[in-house]
Amino acid sequence: MLDGMRLVAALTVVVYHYTAMGDAWAGRARTIFPTLHKVSQYGWIGVEFFFLISGFVICMSSWGRSVGDFVVSRAARLYPAYWAAVLISAAVISIWPAVQHIDNWAQVALNLTMLQHGMKIPDVDLVYWTLFTELKFYLLFALLVVARGVSYRNCVVFCCLWTVAGIADYTAPSALLDMWSMPVYSPYFVAGIAFYLMYRFKPTAVLTGIVLVSFLLAEHQIVKRVGFNLIEENRPIPVWPAQLIVALAFGFMALLALGAFDRIQWRWLTTAGALTYPLYLLHNAIGWTVIRNLRHKVPALPLVVGTVLAMMVLAYLLHRLVERPLGPRLRQWLRNGVEEIRSHSRPGGPPVGLPPGRPTRAEEGAVRPAGS
Repeated sequence: MLDGMRLVAALTVVVYHYTAMGDAWAGRARTIFPTLHKVSQYGWIGVEFFFLISGFVICMSSWGRSVGDFVVSRAARLYPAYWAAVLISAAVISIWPAVQHIDNWAQVALNLTMLQHGMKIPDVDLVYWTLFTELKFYLLFALLVVARGVSYRNCVVFCCLWTVAGIADYTAPSALLDMWSMPVYSPYFVAGIAFYLMYRFKPTAVLTGIVLVSFLLAEHQIVKRVGFNLIEENRPIPVWPAQLIVALAFGFMALLALGAFDRIQWRWLTTAGALTYPLYLLHNAIGWTVIRNLRHKVPALPLVVGTVLAMMVLAYLLHRLVERPLGPRLRQWLRNGVEEIRSHSRPGGPPVGLPPGRPTRAEEGAVRPAGS
């Protein structure tokens, strides 16, 4: 069920970009989709739902893993599809710079690191900013929870400390604190972790308190997000629909944590989950380019539907041709690197049976014959 909701969240973001934002329609999206626009203008909240789900999934998948295993898992999951999407998107908007353009290919190369947002380098695709937010969450969780051992207690302490850090940013704001406390988005990750602890163990007063505090903080911060995402600055939109959507997202996760969907095992949900990430990576710049070039030749609604379907097909191809073959290879390559670090970090060097690594310069000097 979680995979299905991830796809729903991705599609709401896709529809938001295609029917609410005016980039592909020369600023005329509201007049082209007068009814749909009233709903789709809130589709960006799918990102918040992603973060809520991410807290749940990362806590679940990191249980019993070391830091090295956690890093390998995340890198092998994120980077193959991302590298391909960056290069495909860059090629498309370089050939057809209808909506976006590539300033230089050095920026494209830096985008391959997924760190460009932190260096204030333009994203090849505007949606990549969320990936940097995810990376910061992964790093914090790895250092503060996984490194100490993923346990009920450590997860609860992490949730409380991160919440306090976000609140501290209100009273003692600083760029560094804001970067890592992420008060606009951290309530979703924290609530996701608490929901997983409810699912794995049982609901308690402590976990319920964490979820309720996160919910109230999220409802407060969503007001700011509505302001960030105004399509037209001189046309404010009601805040209550956004708050209602956030409440529904928390309600869904609460039902999930209580086991309400445990019996739902539909096969298509696995495929839905596999399509979500590549669809999110590919849909924006490429979809805008397609719509911008065909908007005078194809009716608006069929063009949007066709573009969504085309992006889903492209996402499936990316999953089959890139993620599935390259993900395991990257995982094994990284595992070998992690094991090399571990073997040479043990007292006495690598264990018997493992090939010794290349000697360091100091070791070479220690065994070099005198006078050589």
